[in-house]
Amino acid sequence: FKKKKKKSVYNKKMTKGTTAQGTKNYKTHVLCKRCGKRSFHVSKKTCASCGYPGKKMRKYMWSRPAFGRRTTGAGRCKYLKVVKRKEANGWKKN
Repeated sequence: FKKKKKKSVYNKKMTKGTTAQGTKNYKTHVLCKRCGKRSFHVSKKTCASCGYPGKKMRKYMWSRPAFGRRTTGAGRCKYLKVVKRKEANGWKKN
């Protein structure tokens, strides 16, 4: 007769590690229509970043660096460069 191995106590415990990550296969956040970030909460129907579908943009004084990421000057400012040049030259017409 073969001796039966004792079952380990450690295998039965609930884990928060690698095995638990396999169950997290659904998306809570998807892309937002307004800001384009992956922060639109599917079940709450609101964006964590910009506050869409609220009319006003979400902003708080405790996160000032976030202001600079989404205000004028954060992108190319393609048209504003033209306006700046025209203003410097006195709005001359061709």
